[in-house]
Amino acid sequence: MTTTAFPLDARLTLRTDTLPPRLRPNATRGILDVTEWFGDTSGGIRTYLLEKARYVAARPSLRHVMLVPGARDGVEDGEGVRTYRLAGPPIPRQRPYRFMLATRSISRIVQHERPHLIEIGSPFIVPWIVRHATRMLDVPLVCFHHTNLPQMFAPRAGSWRPAQHLVYHSAWRYMRRLDALFPVTIVASHSAARDLAREGIDRIARVPLGVDLDTFTPLRKATRAETRARHGLPDAPLAGFVGRFAREKDLDVVLDAWPAVERATGARLVLAGAGPMAPRLRAHPYAERVHFLPFLHDRGALADLLAALDVYVAPGAVETFGLSALEALASGTPVLSADAGGVADHVRASGAGRLFVPHHAASLAEEAVALIRSDLPALGSAGRRFAESEHDWTTVFDRLFAVYDDVLRGR
Repeated sequence: MTTTAFPLDARLTLRTDTLPPRLRPNATRGILDVTEWFGDTSGGIRTYLLEKARYVAARPSLRHVMLVPGARDGVEDGEGVRTYRLAGPPIPRQRPYRFMLATRSISRIVQHERPHLIEIGSPFIVPWIVRHATRMLDVPLVCFHHTNLPQMFAPRAGSWRPAQHLVYHSAWRYMRRLDALFPVTIVASHSAARDLAREGIDRIARVPLGVDLDTFTPLRKATRAETRARHGLPDAPLAGFVGRFAREKDLDVVLDAWPAVERATGARLVLAGAGPMAPRLRAHPYAERVHFLPFLHDRGALADLLAALDVYVAPGAVETFGLSALEALASGTPVLSADAGGVADHVRASGAGRLFVPHHAASLAEEAVALIRSDLPALGSAGRRFAESEHDWTTVFDRLFAVYDDVLRGR
């Protein structure tokens, strides 16, 4: 998808400057996505939005606008797709994410672009700004539930203090209040749907995320030796994680567990990504045995790495879907997951991995050893079949736009 910047002036101010003409003005469906969860080194949500843009670009009857944060204001146009970047400050302890506080800019863009429907992908300030911006417009809002906010704020239930109970239940009260803004909340996994329904949020549509089955493929395993050599990785059983180094990912549990795994199997560990927990992870006593790689911007390089692994590790218990784990399964790599959240759904449905007790290093070590000693090629084939079954991006977006159509018909 070719893109052009408009205008080419680094001093662009979306709050006051003239906005470019709408793309595809005769499109029958114009969708506007707005989220704070989009950054240069972010993961699944960024991938989802960029794949949606590719889907729209190939369909002249559709139009897509993205509002995402950035270091400065900017506009970029593609084929039927426009991206506005709104300057905003970094979210503390959540880099590379930024707040979207530009109320006037968001209002101007929404009124200028006149979408048929707006999808909100982050739960903090954005929903209320967009609600204000659309108060005089007949534009329905839907929410895509990408963030388990209560679990993110109070992640380890077994060790809660009274204050964490208060935070957890307050977060759910906020989520129920937020739910009143939307005729439907879209979820990507059965796990997320159950979490919401248990708390009284039941106007739900499930649309699983997808994977590029041509890019993420077991065929790349043929060059795994070259991939490992390129990254300085050993010729030994190899497990890895790809994504944000954030507290909710529970990567410290992996490092706590891995000495026992290495002693039993010789398996080494690679962590590829970036994020606020990087200094803490690098200071861990086991860190000198871990191979740390930077965030991989190139999707082909990421697919090579996932195919070069023997096991993918998904330790986070609060994933609403777990796109990197799905990409690993599509690559023919079995998954070791915490027994909670969206990745656990993948492992159960595919049979292509094992589950451990969340936040429990000894359980992780035990299940990792068992998985590494399993028939990994057979498990990898099962993972690939699962990815092919309902996770092609075209199928995903056909389902998503059917949900949009249902919302628009029900106004």
